[in-house]
Amino acid sequence: MTTFRAAALQMRSGMMVAANVAEFERLVREAAKQGARYVQSPEMTGLLVRDRALLLENITDEANDPVVACAARLAREHGIFVHIGSTAIAVGGGKVANRSFLFGPDGERIATYDKIHMFDVDLDNGESWRESATYAPGEATLVADLPIAALGFAICYDLRFPQLFRSQAMAGAQVLTAPAAFTRQTGEAHWHVLTRARAIENGAYMIAAAQGGRHEDGRETFGHSIIVDPWGKVLAEAGHDEPAVVVADIDVEQSGAARRKIPNLANAREFNLARALYAEPAS
Repeated sequence: MTTFRAAALQMRSGMMVAANVAEFERLVREAAKQGARYVQSPEMTGLLVRDRALLLENITDEANDPVVACAARLAREHGIFVHIGSTAIAVGGGKVANRSFLFGPDGERIATYDKIHMFDVDLDNGESWRESATYAPGEATLVADLPIAALGFAICYDLRFPQLFRSQAMAGAQVLTAPAAFTRQTGEAHWHVLTRARAIENGAYMIAAAQGGRHEDGRETFGHSIIVDPWGKVLAEAGHDEPAVVVADIDVEQSGAARRKIPNLANAREFNLARALYAEPAS
């Protein structure tokens, strides 16, 4: 089988874990009803809260995490792959992992991925973020070889680092992922460009489930969960920031077809960097 239906869940996670888990379950069930074999939720599915102390009070290790338990149960119940785009996991020492989980149709955990790049930025609308103050960055990228596709993992800000996706494509990834909680400002400017660019330059599908709207902690996220094909065509998109299920049929053979048309992965060469210095003439 080279085709499967994928779903991206758009959420508006808040500060109550139980409510977020219930919404996650509702959306997964809706995606399964629509025939999705692979379902992806956005970054910070289980809890979206900016206050560090409140975050630490409301999270657990992965063995006791309710989102993890729910995803495993739903994967087994529906016989599908469930990808928690990420959720906050306590890892000790006052640090947190921004961690993705993938569960197979038997409900068993296949893989985890910790977000590598920390969103430490100051935006010109006054927003300031320092993820590194709370989160422990991951150190390894990941490709999961599944019966449906070779799946590459990333989270949100990772989307701005093309070398991450290139390494996955070179390792055979046919489907790339970037579950996110993009701010409204950065999403309006860059979300579509970046998701399509990562798909085009790697000849791979891009599936990016997103948070959307105004959240309980005051932040605004862009939404527009999206599925892009290897030629850069948008197959499906939530054209808004409301909770939604976005589905599209994925034909993994189209990844190979795109790479044959534009064989940039095969044509890539190592190179050196030179620098030229212009010296101002003496007056």
